[in-house]
Amino acid sequence: MIVPDTNLLLYAYDLGSARHGEAQAWLDAVFDGEEIVGLPWQVIWAFIRISTNPRIAVESYGLEQALAIVDGWMRLRHVKLLLPGERHWQLLKKMLVEGQVRGGGVTDAELAALTIEHGGVLHSTDRDFARFPGLRWANPLSS
Repeated sequence: MIVPDTNLLLYAYDLGSARHGEAQAWLDAVFDGEEIVGLPWQVIWAFIRISTNPRIAVESYGLEQALAIVDGWMRLRHVKLLLPGERHWQLLKKMLVEGQVRGGGVTDAELAALTIEHGGVLHSTDRDFARFPGLRWANPLSS
């Protein structure tokens, strides 16, 4: 299962991003493929929050546009919403403690725990995910 981080989704949809082309090509291949794509709520919320903020996104979207993008993802047969399960709290505690997380890193720890819980591979350009024990992750834009 592929679990995309918000940064890849934002690069793919922000025409003004220096990483737009390569991120869009990667995301198109993922969404056109057969492998299950897991979308955590926090990734969806962050995409909507950032892509609709003209102070953050180089090319921001209106709310209706951002919601339509997410609706398009959710209609794909191999995309599923990732929800915390029975093991989530124990995995999250492990990520927090062993990853020595504080403050803003808690969100990354939660994403790592959710990815592990569902047996996925987190795809991100954020190297900070290397700190989480047992997390399989990859940077699909690294050359």
